[in-house]
Parts: sequence; structure tokens; C-alpha cells
Amino acid sequence: MLQARRATPEDLPACAGIVHDWERMTDWLPAGQTPSVTELTGYLEAAFDAREIWVIGDPVAGYASLNPETSQLGAIYVAVPGRGHGRHLMNCAKTGRDHLWLTTHAPNTRAQAFYRREGFVMGDVLPGAAPHSEIALHRMEWWR
Repeated sequence: MLQARRATPEDLPACAGIVHDWERMTDWLPAGQTPSVTELTGYLEAAFDAREIWVIGDPVAGYASLNPETSQLGAIYVAVPGRGHGRHLMNCAKTGRDHLWLTTHAPNTRAQAFYRREGFVMGDVLPGAAPHSEIALHRMEWWR
């Protein structure tokens, strides 16, 4: 059975690669706006000290990033959906907490279905954020 662990700086390029591949394969994202793996790694490095980041797999098959000060789940990505990696990472984020919130792109109905299965409820519709500011976001919240 796979176990999640806290990420190290050495894991960040693999995490960035998962995001990059997901964005390139997502048909509802505008073409040509996907940041490079190097750019994405830089974003993760800049946030590393302020986040709790977990990875699963060897090699890394998914990751989750949480801002512990705001309880915002900023990212949860898996290389291959349907293997239980997302649920395991979500359990890491929920451990010891009574509340989490996140935003998800409005067309990302697959993620929204996953979040609902995990107990999140739909909240406000928000304007998009860079780099995809033209795509509305849904705020979703979970309470223990």
C-alpha cells in the first residue's frame, strides 16, 4: 500500500511535471498558456516554506499542497486518476483539521465530483485567477 509523505525540495520538479502534464491534457484550458515545468517548479519552490506539501508514490505519482494558516487546499494533482492517490492525499490534508476550502475551475467537473465525494460543498462562483483568469472558479468547503 502506498503511503503519502511530506515533500522535500527534491520532489518539486516531479510535482511540477504532474501539473504540467495535466494542464496540457485538459481540453477545456486554453492552448498555449501552460507554464513550463521549470516555471511551475519555481512557483512550488517559492511557496514551499509556507505550505504543507505531501507526495505519494516512488516516483512521485501525486501531490497535495495546503496553506496551514488559511486552511486552503491550494493543489491536489495525481498523475493517473482512479488509483486512490487523491483520496489518500486528501486524508493527509484533513488530518487534524476541522475545515478546508479550495477553488476549482468551473469546467473541472471531474474534480468537483471528487471533492463532493470527499464531503466538500459548493460555494460561491469567483472570477478566474492567473494564469487562467478567463475561467471562473468555484469555492468549495469541507467541515469535519
